[in-house]
Amino acid sequence: MVDWLDACRNRDLSTLLDLYADDAMLNCQCGEAKVSEGRAELESYWRPRLGALAPTAFGLEEIRPTADGVVLDYLSYEGKPVRIAFTFTRDGKIQASHCMPVVESQQPAACMQDYAG
Repeated sequence: MVDWLDACRNRDLSTLLDLYADDAMLNCQCGEAKVSEGRAELESYWRPRLGALAPTAFGLEEIRPTADGVVLDYLSYEGKPVRIAFTFTRDGKIQASHCMPVVESQQPAACMQDYAG
């Protein structure tokens, strides 16, 4: 996930998109719910976010392995705490990701249980 964070920090949209499978899905619950599927929709999702980074954007807070992938706590492009769960294809590409804002009262594992499996 370091490559994902680095691509985001470096505003390297091409490298970021290459980390995703061709049919990858992103479900974002940060603000207005948005689901993006496939490279073109992921590009539309990420392009404006990478163009407006806060100074603390994409700082790593915590990373935890799960049965199906990884849960990452990081600072969003706006510098706000976000939790994202990734699942991967057999060849290591991101198959699906689900993100949501981190609320201080949330327990690390409990808030992502809905995304497991």
